[in-house]
Amino acid sequence: MTQVRADRLDPGLVRLIAVVLLGGMLGILNSTMVAVAISPLSEEFDTSISTIGWASTGFLLAVCAMIPFTSWAVDRFGSKRLWIIGLVLFLVGSLTSGLAWNVESLIGFRVVQGLGAGILDPLVLVLLARAAGPSRAGRVMGLMGVVLSLGPVLGPVAGGAILEGFSWRWMFLLSLPVGLVALLLALKVIPPDSPRGSGQAEVRLDVIGLALLGPGFAVLVLALTQSAERTAFAVWQVLTPLILGVVMLGVYGAHAFRTRPTPPLIDLRLFKNTSFTASVTVMSLSGLATFASLFALPLFYQQAQGHGTLAAGLLVTPVGLGAALAMPLAGNLSDKMGSRGLAQGGAVVAAVGGLILTQVSPATDEVWTSLAALIMGLGLGFVGAPTMGSLYRTLPGHQVPQGSSVLYMLNQLGAAIGIALVTVILKTVGDTDVMKGIHGVYWFAIGTLAVLLVATLFLPGRLEVPPPSASPQADEPPGVSGQKAVDTASH
Repeated sequence: MTQVRADRLDPGLVRLIAVVLLGGMLGILNSTMVAVAISPLSEEFDTSISTIGWASTGFLLAVCAMIPFTSWAVDRFGSKRLWIIGLVLFLVGSLTSGLAWNVESLIGFRVVQGLGAGILDPLVLVLLARAAGPSRAGRVMGLMGVVLSLGPVLGPVAGGAILEGFSWRWMFLLSLPVGLVALLLALKVIPPDSPRGSGQAEVRLDVIGLALLGPGFAVLVLALTQSAERTAFAVWQVLTPLILGVVMLGVYGAHAFRTRPTPPLIDLRLFKNTSFTASVTVMSLSGLATFASLFALPLFYQQAQGHGTLAAGLLVTPVGLGAALAMPLAGNLSDKMGSRGLAQGGAVVAAVGGLILTQVSPATDEVWTSLAALIMGLGLGFVGAPTMGSLYRTLPGHQVPQGSSVLYMLNQLGAAIGIALVTVILKTVGDTDVMKGIHGVYWFAIGTLAVLLVATLFLPGRLEVPPPSASPQADEPPGVSGQKAVDTASH
Protein backbone atom coordinates (compact mmCIF):
# COMPACT_ATOMS: atom_id res chain seq x y z
CA MET A 1 0.00 0.00 0.00
CA THR A 2 2.85 2.33 0.81
CA GLN A 3 4.42 1.59 -2.55
CA VAL A 4 1.19 2.50 -4.37
CA ARG A 5 1.06 5.84 -2.60
CA ALA A 6 4.72 6.46 -3.42
CA ASP A 7 4.14 5.77 -7.10
CA ARG A 8 1.31 8.30 -7.31
CA LEU A 9 1.31 12.06 -7.21
CA ASP A 10 -0.76 13.12 -4.22
CA PRO A 11 -3.78 15.39 -4.91
CA GLY A 12 -2.13 18.44 -3.34
CA LEU A 13 0.87 18.13 -5.64
CA VAL A 14 -1.39 17.60 -8.66
CA ARG A 15 -3.28 20.82 -7.83
CA LEU A 16 0.00 22.70 -7.40
CA ILE A 17 1.30 21.42 -10.75
CA ALA A 18 -1.92 22.45 -12.52
CA VAL A 19 -1.90 25.96 -11.03
CA VAL A 20 1.78 26.55 -11.74
CA LEU A 21 1.50 25.30 -15.32
CA LEU A 22 -1.56 27.51 -15.92
CA GLY A 23 0.47 30.58 -14.95
CA GLY A 24 3.57 29.41 -16.81
CA MET A 25 1.57 28.81 -19.99
CA LEU A 26 0.66 32.50 -20.26
CA GLY A 27 4.10 33.76 -21.24
CA ILE A 28 4.83 30.90 -23.64
CA LEU A 29 1.55 31.25 -25.54
CA ASN A 30 1.59 35.04 -25.65
CA SER A 31 5.16 35.30 -26.91
CA THR A 32 4.50 32.90 -29.79
CA MET A 33 1.06 34.35 -30.62
CA VAL A 34 2.55 37.75 -31.40
CA ALA A 35 4.96 36.17 -33.90
CA VAL A 36 2.10 35.74 -36.41
CA ALA A 37 0.80 39.30 -35.86
CA ILE A 38 3.85 41.23 -37.01
CA SER A 39 2.43 42.07 -40.44
CA PRO A 40 -1.08 43.08 -39.23
CA LEU A 41 0.46 45.18 -36.44
CA SER A 42 2.78 46.97 -38.87
CA GLU A 43 -0.28 47.91 -40.95
CA GLU A 44 -2.28 48.94 -37.86
CA PHE A 45 0.44 51.32 -36.64
CA ASP A 46 1.64 52.30 -40.12
CA THR A 47 5.23 51.33 -39.39
CA SER A 48 7.89 49.01 -40.79
CA ILE A 49 8.13 45.29 -40.08
CA SER A 50 11.54 45.83 -38.47
CA THR A 51 10.13 48.43 -36.08
CA ILE A 52 7.10 46.39 -35.03
CA GLY A 53 9.42 43.41 -34.62
CA TRP A 54 10.68 45.10 -31.46
CA ALA A 55 7.37 44.20 -29.83
CA SER A 56 8.64 40.61 -29.88
CA THR A 57 12.35 41.40 -29.47
CA GLY A 58 11.74 43.71 -26.50
CA PHE A 59 9.69 41.00 -24.80
CA LEU A 60 12.43 38.40 -25.34
CA LEU A 61 15.22 40.70 -24.12
CA ALA A 62 13.24 41.57 -20.97
CA VAL A 63 12.79 37.85 -20.26
CA CYS A 64 16.53 37.19 -20.64
CA ALA A 65 17.50 40.17 -18.48
CA MET A 66 15.08 39.22 -15.69
CA ILE A 67 15.93 35.53 -15.33
CA PRO A 68 19.21 35.93 -13.35
CA PHE A 69 17.51 38.37 -10.96
CA THR A 70 14.79 35.78 -10.33
CA SER A 71 17.38 33.18 -9.25
CA TRP A 72 18.38 35.52 -6.40
CA ALA A 73 14.95 36.96 -5.60
CA VAL A 74 13.26 33.58 -5.09
CA ASP A 75 15.25 32.99 -1.90
CA ARG A 76 15.19 36.62 -0.83
CA PHE A 77 11.41 37.14 -1.08
CA GLY A 78 10.01 33.58 -1.15
CA SER A 79 8.73 31.67 -4.17
CA LYS A 80 5.00 32.27 -3.62
CA ARG A 81 5.38 36.03 -3.20
CA LEU A 82 7.63 36.25 -6.26
CA TRP A 83 5.19 34.14 -8.32
CA ILE A 84 2.36 36.55 -7.45
CA ILE A 85 4.56 39.52 -8.40
CA GLY A 86 5.37 37.89 -11.75
CA LEU A 87 1.71 37.21 -12.51
CA VAL A 88 0.69 40.78 -11.61
CA LEU A 89 3.46 42.23 -13.80
CA PHE A 90 2.41 40.01 -16.70
CA LEU A 91 -1.26 40.97 -16.32
CA VAL A 92 -0.43 44.68 -16.18
CA GLY A 93 1.67 44.26 -19.33
CA SER A 94 -1.14 42.34 -21.04
CA LEU A 95 -3.79 44.96 -20.21
CA THR A 96 -1.65 47.90 -21.28
CA SER A 97 -0.45 46.12 -24.46
CA GLY A 98 -4.08 45.55 -25.42
CA LEU A 99 -4.76 49.27 -24.90
CA ALA A 100 -1.60 50.50 -26.71
CA TRP A 101 -2.16 53.64 -28.80
CA ASN A 102 1.04 53.65 -30.88
CA VAL A 103 3.99 51.40 -31.67
CA GLU A 104 6.21 52.94 -28.97
CA SER A 105 3.65 52.27 -26.24
CA LEU A 106 3.13 48.71 -27.49
CA ILE A 107 6.87 47.98 -27.36
CA GLY A 108 7.15 49.49 -23.86
CA PHE A 109 4.20 47.52 -22.50
CA ARG A 110 5.51 44.32 -24.08
CA VAL A 111 8.72 44.87 -22.11
CA VAL A 112 6.61 44.98 -18.93
CA GLN A 113 5.03 41.68 -20.01
CA GLY A 114 8.51 40.26 -20.60
CA LEU A 115 9.63 41.24 -17.10
CA GLY A 116 6.69 39.28 -15.69
CA ALA A 117 7.45 36.30 -17.94
CA GLY A 118 11.12 36.47 -16.91
CA ILE A 119 9.99 35.83 -13.33
CA LEU A 120 7.41 33.15 -14.16
CA ASP A 121 9.42 31.05 -16.61
CA PRO A 122 12.30 29.90 -14.35
CA LEU A 123 10.05 29.95 -11.27
CA VAL A 124 7.85 27.24 -12.84
CA LEU A 125 10.81 24.89 -12.65
CA VAL A 126 11.78 25.98 -9.14
CA LEU A 127 8.28 25.50 -7.71
CA LEU A 128 7.78 22.13 -9.35
CA ALA A 129 11.26 20.81 -8.53
CA ARG A 130 10.97 21.77 -4.86
CA ALA A 131 7.48 20.32 -4.55
CA ALA A 132 8.28 17.05 -6.35
CA GLY A 133 11.57 16.16 -4.71
CA PRO A 134 14.29 14.17 -6.49
CA SER A 135 12.43 10.85 -6.60
CA ARG A 136 9.59 12.33 -8.68
CA ALA A 137 11.53 14.99 -10.61
CA GLY A 138 11.31 13.22 -13.96
CA ARG A 139 7.57 12.64 -13.69
CA VAL A 140 6.82 16.26 -12.79
CA MET A 141 9.21 17.67 -15.41
CA GLY A 142 7.45 15.45 -17.94
CA LEU A 143 4.13 17.11 -17.10
CA MET A 144 5.75 20.52 -17.40
CA GLY A 145 7.19 19.47 -20.75
CA VAL A 146 3.64 19.18 -22.12
CA VAL A 147 3.25 22.96 -21.73
CA LEU A 148 6.75 23.66 -23.06
CA SER A 149 6.08 21.48 -26.12
CA LEU A 150 2.59 22.66 -27.02
CA GLY A 151 3.15 26.36 -26.33
CA PRO A 152 5.38 27.15 -29.32
CA VAL A 153 3.04 25.40 -31.79
CA LEU A 154 -0.35 26.30 -30.32
CA GLY A 155 0.58 29.98 -29.88
CA PRO A 156 0.75 30.75 -33.62
CA VAL A 157 -2.44 28.73 -34.23
CA ALA A 158 -4.29 30.65 -31.50
CA GLY A 159 -2.85 33.94 -32.75
CA GLY A 160 -3.95 33.22 -36.31
CA ALA A 161 -7.46 32.25 -35.17
CA ILE A 162 -7.81 35.44 -33.09
CA LEU A 163 -6.59 37.64 -35.95
CA GLU A 164 -9.06 36.08 -38.36
CA GLY A 165 -12.08 36.83 -36.18
CA PHE A 166 -11.15 39.63 -33.77
CA SER A 167 -8.98 42.71 -33.31
CA TRP A 168 -5.28 42.24 -32.62
CA ARG A 169 -5.90 43.68 -29.13
CA TRP A 170 -7.58 40.44 -28.06
CA MET A 171 -4.25 38.59 -28.32
CA PHE A 172 -3.29 40.46 -25.15
CA LEU A 173 -6.68 41.04 -23.52
CA LEU A 174 -7.61 37.33 -23.56
CA SER A 175 -4.68 36.73 -21.19
CA LEU A 176 -6.51 38.73 -18.50
CA PRO A 177 -9.27 36.26 -17.51
CA VAL A 178 -6.86 33.31 -17.64
CA GLY A 179 -4.27 35.26 -15.69
CA LEU A 180 -6.77 36.36 -13.05
CA VAL A 181 -7.87 32.75 -12.54
CA ALA A 182 -4.20 31.71 -12.28
CA LEU A 183 -3.61 34.49 -9.74
CA LEU A 184 -6.58 33.57 -7.53
CA LEU A 185 -5.69 29.87 -7.63
CA ALA A 186 -2.05 30.62 -6.85
CA LEU A 187 -3.07 32.59 -3.74
CA LYS A 188 -5.06 29.58 -2.57
CA VAL A 189 -3.00 26.57 -3.72
CA ILE A 190 0.70 27.52 -3.64
CA PRO A 191 1.92 26.99 -0.06
CA PRO A 192 3.43 30.03 1.66
CA ASP A 193 7.18 29.88 2.17
CA SER A 194 9.48 32.08 4.17
CA PRO A 195 12.48 33.71 2.49
CA ARG A 196 15.52 31.49 2.97
CA GLY A 197 18.50 32.76 4.90
CA SER A 198 17.04 36.22 5.55
CA GLY A 199 19.69 38.62 6.77
CA GLN A 200 22.57 36.36 5.77
CA ALA A 201 25.26 36.96 3.17
CA GLU A 202 23.82 34.43 0.73
CA VAL A 203 20.73 36.58 0.10
CA ARG A 204 22.62 39.79 -0.68
CA LEU A 205 22.19 40.84 -4.28
CA ASP A 206 25.25 40.61 -6.51
CA VAL A 207 24.63 43.97 -8.17
CA ILE A 208 27.68 43.79 -10.45
CA GLY A 209 26.68 40.31 -11.58
CA LEU A 210 23.12 41.47 -12.21
CA ALA A 211 24.40 44.35 -14.35
CA LEU A 212 26.57 41.98 -16.40
CA LEU A 213 24.84 38.61 -16.69
CA GLY A 214 21.22 39.35 -17.66
CA PRO A 215 22.06 42.21 -20.06
CA GLY A 216 24.98 40.18 -21.45
CA PHE A 217 22.70 37.32 -22.43
CA ALA A 218 20.08 39.78 -23.67
CA VAL A 219 22.46 41.51 -26.09
CA LEU A 220 23.71 38.13 -27.35
CA VAL A 221 20.12 37.18 -28.12
CA LEU A 222 19.67 40.60 -29.75
CA ALA A 223 22.70 39.94 -31.97
CA LEU A 224 21.27 36.61 -33.08
CA THR A 225 17.82 38.14 -33.63
CA GLN A 226 19.35 40.87 -35.79
CA SER A 227 21.31 38.23 -37.69
CA ALA A 228 18.09 36.35 -38.44
CA GLU A 229 16.35 39.55 -39.52
CA ARG A 230 19.17 40.71 -41.79
CA THR A 231 20.30 37.20 -42.87
CA ALA A 232 23.91 38.25 -42.31
CA PHE A 233 26.51 38.14 -39.53
CA ALA A 234 29.14 40.63 -40.76
CA VAL A 235 27.08 43.81 -40.23
CA TRP A 236 27.43 46.30 -37.40
CA GLN A 237 23.88 45.65 -36.16
CA VAL A 238 24.97 42.08 -35.37
CA LEU A 239 28.64 42.49 -34.50
CA THR A 240 28.17 45.35 -32.02
CA PRO A 241 25.80 43.52 -29.63
CA LEU A 242 27.67 40.24 -30.25
CA ILE A 243 31.02 41.69 -29.13
CA LEU A 244 29.38 43.57 -26.25
CA GLY A 245 27.62 40.42 -25.05
CA VAL A 246 30.78 38.30 -25.18
CA VAL A 247 32.75 40.97 -23.29
CA MET A 248 30.05 41.34 -20.61
CA LEU A 249 29.83 37.59 -20.05
CA GLY A 250 33.63 37.31 -19.97
CA VAL A 251 33.82 40.06 -17.33
CA TYR A 252 31.06 38.31 -15.37
CA GLY A 253 33.10 35.08 -15.46
CA ALA A 254 36.10 36.85 -13.94
CA HIS A 255 33.84 38.54 -11.40
CA ALA A 256 32.12 35.27 -10.42
CA PHE A 257 35.39 33.53 -9.53
CA ARG A 258 36.57 36.30 -7.21
CA THR A 259 36.43 35.66 -3.46
CA ARG A 260 34.21 38.21 -1.67
CA PRO A 261 31.43 38.35 0.95
CA THR A 262 28.55 38.48 -1.56
CA PRO A 263 28.24 35.25 -3.60
CA PRO A 264 27.88 35.55 -7.38
CA LEU A 265 24.43 35.72 -8.95
CA ILE A 266 25.11 32.43 -10.76
CA ASP A 267 27.87 30.28 -9.27
CA LEU A 268 29.90 29.04 -12.24
CA ARG A 269 31.16 26.16 -10.11
CA LEU A 270 27.84 24.54 -10.97
CA PHE A 271 29.52 23.50 -14.20
CA LYS A 272 32.03 21.38 -12.30
CA ASN A 273 29.15 18.96 -11.87
CA THR A 274 29.42 16.82 -15.02
CA SER A 275 25.78 15.74 -14.94
CA PHE A 276 24.56 19.34 -14.62
CA THR A 277 26.76 20.51 -17.49
CA ALA A 278 25.58 17.61 -19.65
CA SER A 279 21.94 18.35 -18.79
CA VAL A 280 22.03 22.04 -19.76
CA THR A 281 24.05 21.22 -22.89
CA VAL A 282 21.54 18.60 -24.01
CA MET A 283 18.60 20.93 -23.32
CA SER A 284 20.25 23.78 -25.25
CA LEU A 285 20.89 21.55 -28.26
CA SER A 286 17.38 20.16 -28.01
CA GLY A 287 15.99 23.71 -28.09
CA LEU A 288 18.16 24.49 -31.10
CA ALA A 289 16.88 21.45 -33.04
CA THR A 290 13.26 22.06 -31.98
CA PHE A 291 13.14 25.69 -33.02
CA ALA A 292 14.94 24.94 -36.28
CA SER A 293 12.17 22.48 -37.12
CA LEU A 294 9.37 24.78 -35.95
CA PHE A 295 10.83 27.59 -38.04
CA ALA A 296 11.33 25.60 -41.25
CA LEU A 297 8.21 23.43 -41.36
CA PRO A 298 5.66 26.29 -41.74
CA LEU A 299 7.79 27.73 -44.55
CA PHE A 300 7.65 24.38 -46.34
CA TYR A 301 3.87 24.26 -46.10
CA GLN A 302 3.48 27.89 -47.17
CA GLN A 303 6.18 28.34 -49.83
CA ALA A 304 6.41 24.83 -51.28
CA GLN A 305 2.82 23.62 -50.88
CA GLY A 306 0.90 26.90 -50.95
CA HIS A 307 -0.99 26.60 -47.64
CA GLY A 308 -2.25 29.65 -45.74
CA THR A 309 -0.91 30.84 -42.38
CA LEU A 310 -3.52 29.12 -40.21
CA ALA A 311 -3.35 25.82 -42.15
CA ALA A 312 0.46 25.85 -41.96
CA GLY A 313 0.26 26.47 -38.20
CA LEU A 314 -2.11 23.55 -37.74
CA LEU A 315 0.11 21.27 -39.80
CA VAL A 316 3.08 22.04 -37.53
CA THR A 317 1.26 20.89 -34.37
CA PRO A 318 2.41 17.23 -34.69
CA VAL A 319 5.89 18.32 -33.52
CA GLY A 320 4.50 19.70 -30.27
CA LEU A 321 1.89 16.96 -29.96
CA GLY A 322 4.54 14.24 -30.25
CA ALA A 323 6.68 15.87 -27.56
CA ALA A 324 3.63 16.40 -25.33
CA LEU A 325 2.69 12.71 -25.62
CA ALA A 326 6.23 11.51 -24.97
CA MET A 327 7.30 13.74 -22.09
CA PRO A 328 5.03 12.43 -19.28
CA LEU A 329 5.89 8.83 -20.15
CA ALA A 330 9.60 9.55 -20.52
CA GLY A 331 9.69 11.55 -17.29
CA ASN A 332 7.98 8.75 -15.37
CA LEU A 333 10.40 6.15 -16.78
CA SER A 334 13.43 8.30 -15.98
CA ASP A 335 12.57 8.22 -12.27
CA LYS A 336 13.11 4.46 -12.44
CA MET A 337 15.66 4.01 -15.25
CA GLY A 338 17.75 7.17 -15.15
CA SER A 339 18.09 9.66 -17.99
CA ARG A 340 20.93 8.56 -20.25
CA GLY A 341 19.37 5.65 -22.17
CA LEU A 342 16.02 7.39 -22.66
CA ALA A 343 17.63 10.59 -23.96
CA GLN A 344 19.87 8.60 -26.32
CA GLY A 345 16.91 6.68 -27.71
CA GLY A 346 14.97 9.92 -28.11
CA ALA A 347 17.81 11.57 -30.02
CA VAL A 348 17.95 8.65 -32.47
CA VAL A 349 14.17 8.69 -33.00
CA ALA A 350 14.18 12.47 -33.55
CA ALA A 351 16.99 12.08 -36.08
CA VAL A 352 14.91 9.49 -37.98
CA GLY A 353 12.04 11.99 -38.18
CA GLY A 354 14.46 14.67 -39.40
CA LEU A 355 15.89 12.26 -41.99
CA ILE A 356 12.41 11.67 -43.43
CA LEU A 357 11.91 15.44 -43.69
CA THR A 358 15.13 15.77 -45.72
CA GLN A 359 13.40 13.73 -48.44
CA VAL A 360 10.09 15.62 -48.75
CA SER A 361 9.05 17.51 -51.88
CA PRO A 362 6.13 19.79 -52.83
CA ALA A 363 4.26 16.69 -54.01
CA THR A 364 4.65 14.86 -50.66
CA ASP A 365 1.31 14.16 -49.01
CA GLU A 366 0.74 16.09 -45.75
CA VAL A 367 0.09 12.77 -43.99
CA TRP A 368 3.76 11.77 -44.43
CA THR A 369 5.20 15.13 -43.39
CA SER A 370 2.88 15.17 -40.35
CA LEU A 371 3.99 11.64 -39.45
CA ALA A 372 7.65 12.63 -39.74
CA ALA A 373 7.03 15.72 -37.60
CA LEU A 374 5.24 13.55 -35.01
CA ILE A 375 8.20 11.13 -34.91
CA MET A 376 10.60 14.02 -34.45
CA GLY A 377 8.44 15.44 -31.65
CA LEU A 378 8.24 12.07 -29.90
CA GLY A 379 12.01 11.75 -29.99
CA LEU A 380 12.58 15.26 -28.67
CA GLY A 381 10.10 14.55 -25.87
CA PHE A 382 12.13 11.52 -24.80
CA VAL A 383 15.18 13.79 -24.69
CA GLY A 384 13.60 16.69 -22.80
CA ALA A 385 11.80 15.28 -19.76
CA PRO A 386 14.52 12.83 -18.59
CA THR A 387 17.20 15.49 -19.07
CA MET A 388 15.30 18.09 -17.04
CA GLY A 389 14.65 15.49 -14.37
CA SER A 390 18.35 14.61 -14.15
CA LEU A 391 19.25 18.29 -13.78
CA TYR A 392 17.14 18.63 -10.63
CA ARG A 393 18.39 15.35 -9.18
CA THR A 394 21.98 16.52 -9.39
CA LEU A 395 21.52 19.89 -7.64
CA PRO A 396 21.29 20.55 -3.89
CA GLY A 397 18.04 22.33 -3.06
CA HIS A 398 19.58 25.78 -2.56
CA GLN A 399 21.04 25.69 -6.09
CA VAL A 400 17.76 24.83 -7.85
CA PRO A 401 16.95 28.50 -8.65
CA GLN A 402 20.42 29.05 -10.14
CA GLY A 403 20.16 25.83 -12.15
CA SER A 404 16.76 26.91 -13.48
CA SER A 405 18.17 30.28 -14.53
CA VAL A 406 21.09 28.69 -16.36
CA LEU A 407 18.76 26.24 -18.10
CA TYR A 408 16.36 28.93 -19.29
CA MET A 409 19.07 31.33 -20.43
CA LEU A 410 20.93 28.69 -22.42
CA ASN A 411 17.66 27.35 -23.84
CA GLN A 412 16.72 30.85 -25.04
CA LEU A 413 20.20 31.26 -26.49
CA GLY A 414 19.96 27.88 -28.24
CA ALA A 415 16.60 28.82 -29.75
CA ALA A 416 17.97 32.16 -30.96
CA ILE A 417 21.04 30.47 -32.47
CA GLY A 418 18.81 27.91 -34.17
CA ILE A 419 16.55 30.53 -35.74
CA ALA A 420 19.51 32.66 -36.85
CA LEU A 421 21.33 29.73 -38.47
CA VAL A 422 18.15 28.45 -40.12
CA THR A 423 17.52 31.89 -41.57
CA VAL A 424 21.05 31.98 -43.00
CA ILE A 425 20.63 28.46 -44.47
CA LEU A 426 17.33 29.39 -46.09
CA LYS A 427 18.77 32.64 -47.42
CA THR A 428 22.00 31.20 -48.85
CA VAL A 429 20.68 27.84 -50.08
CA GLY A 430 16.94 28.38 -50.38
CA ASP A 431 16.93 31.63 -52.35
CA THR A 432 17.12 29.76 -55.63
CA ASP A 433 15.51 26.49 -54.49
CA VAL A 434 13.12 26.47 -51.52
CA MET A 435 13.34 22.71 -51.11
CA LYS A 436 17.15 22.73 -50.94
CA GLY A 437 16.86 25.27 -48.13
CA ILE A 438 14.28 23.16 -46.24
CA HIS A 439 16.39 20.01 -46.68
CA GLY A 440 19.46 21.93 -45.51
CA VAL A 441 17.68 22.96 -42.32
CA TYR A 442 16.81 19.36 -41.47
CA TRP A 443 20.34 18.14 -42.19
CA PHE A 444 21.46 20.86 -39.78
CA ALA A 445 18.94 19.57 -37.20
CA ILE A 446 20.27 16.01 -37.66
CA GLY A 447 23.82 17.27 -37.12
CA THR A 448 22.69 19.03 -33.94
CA LEU A 449 21.08 15.81 -32.72
CA ALA A 450 24.34 13.94 -33.39
CA VAL A 451 26.22 16.38 -31.13
CA LEU A 452 23.40 16.06 -28.59
CA LEU A 453 23.80 12.27 -28.66
CA VAL A 454 27.45 12.65 -27.66
CA ALA A 455 26.46 14.96 -24.78
CA THR A 456 23.98 12.37 -23.46
CA LEU A 457 26.91 10.06 -22.67
CA PHE A 458 27.56 12.25 -19.62
CA LEU A 459 24.00 12.12 -18.28
CA PRO A 460 23.37 9.91 -15.21
CA GLY A 461 22.54 6.29 -15.85
CA ARG A 462 20.26 4.15 -13.69
CA LEU A 463 19.70 5.76 -10.30
CA GLU A 464 19.30 4.10 -6.94
CA VAL A 465 16.36 5.98 -5.47
CA PRO A 466 15.82 5.55 -1.70
CA PRO A 467 12.85 3.34 -0.74
CA PRO A 468 9.60 5.12 0.22
CA SER A 469 10.29 4.76 3.93
CA ALA A 470 13.60 6.56 3.51
CA SER A 471 12.38 9.24 1.10
CA PRO A 472 13.10 12.84 2.06
CA GLN A 473 10.61 14.67 4.23
CA ALA A 474 8.49 17.40 2.74
CA ASP A 475 10.67 20.12 4.19
CA GLU A 476 13.96 18.66 2.98
CA PRO A 477 15.39 20.68 0.08
CA PRO A 478 14.90 18.73 -3.14
CA GLY A 479 18.15 17.63 -4.64
CA VAL A 480 19.89 16.58 -1.42
CA SER A 481 18.98 12.92 -1.63
CA GLY A 482 19.11 13.28 -5.39
CA GLN A 483 22.78 14.17 -5.11
CA LYS A 484 23.34 11.01 -3.07
CA ALA A 485 21.59 9.00 -5.75
CA VAL A 486 23.73 10.51 -8.45
CA ASP A 487 26.83 9.49 -6.57
CA THR A 488 25.75 5.87 -7.09
CA ALA A 489 24.89 6.30 -10.77
CA SER A 490 26.99 4.58 -13.37
CA HIS A 491 28.77 7.05 -15.61
